[in-house]
Amino acid sequence: MIVKKDGTREEFSREKVLRGLVRACEKRPVPLEVLENVVNDIEKELRSCGQAEIPSNDVGEKVMERLYHVDEVAYVRFASVYRQFKDINVFMKELEELLAQARGSQSSLPND
Repeated sequence: MIVKKDGTREEFSREKVLRGLVRACEKRPVPLEVLENVVNDIEKELRSCGQAEIPSNDVGEKVMERLYHVDEVAYVRFASVYRQFKDINVFMKELEELLAQARGSQSSLPND
């Protein structure tokens, strides 16, 4: 069961997670098969954790973690809806963190 922010509970819906991913990846070069694999991984992880109830925040964070590695633009789109950015400053902070992570991963690559 997924425990939503308002305390209500609902069954995990892989279709709902997939719809959110598809929406975030609209007009992006991400095959549906990749998104289905993301949903499969998340569902498998949730089922194997041994908890009967999972906070919806945990599901959202797992989606964002995987989406970051799939497509950064889709990640920002999903994050903007999921985290409900209140203003441009919060949105810019998230983008700056994303850029810093990207720079960090580039600097760890060996030089040719």
